[in-house]
Amino acid sequence: MTTLSQAWTWLTSADNWSGEGGITQRLTEHIVLTAVCLVLSCLIALPVALVLGHLGRGGTLAVNIANAGRAVPTFAVLVLLLLSPIGRYGAWPTVIALVLFAVPPLLTNAYVGMRGVDRDIVAAARGMGMTGGQLLRGVELPLALPLILTGVRIAAVQLVATATIAALAGGGGLGRIITAGFNLADTPQVVAGAVLVAALALLVEGVCVLAERFAPAGVRRAGD
Repeated sequence: MTTLSQAWTWLTSADNWSGEGGITQRLTEHIVLTAVCLVLSCLIALPVALVLGHLGRGGTLAVNIANAGRAVPTFAVLVLLLLSPIGRYGAWPTVIALVLFAVPPLLTNAYVGMRGVDRDIVAAARGMGMTGGQLLRGVELPLALPLILTGVRIAAVQLVATATIAALAGGGGLGRIITAGFNLADTPQVVAGAVLVAALALLVEGVCVLAERFAPAGVRRAGD
């Protein structure tokens, strides 16, 4: 029996889906961790990007700094956080490492989207007497929304794939299935865990694409 067929057998075994440490529990932990990190990343990156994109100042520097952060491996950041005083606070090292990983695509896409708004439209809105806040909320943000949503989709998929590092810090998620497989020298279980992570990432990608497709007409039209 090949490794792939053994992995399929492992995946389709009901015993592996139930109970403590089963696939259902690990999948739930993985989704919760990903959702929490995505929300925190959006709360940090999007307001900064929207304001800088509206003002047109400092954005390039912020985007370059954020992109430079991509060069630092998330695992390295996690190790440094675990060795720091933050390492004593449960899942926070993992959450911080993943949030830092998700901020660059959110910040970059939102800023580029805001700066990509047609300047003639912005000038016309200003000529109509719109204030800065009205211009941001009523003109720039709706027109930049497709690119902002693309950034959210990229960040969500990347988080699903990277959240497996939580297992290295003693956290939950699908990474625990993979690390347990390594500890047991059980290659089919390792393959099965990797397949679950890939399948979840593809599912999240598909859901985001469908959400964009069935979004309000203005968003779809601008995103086409």
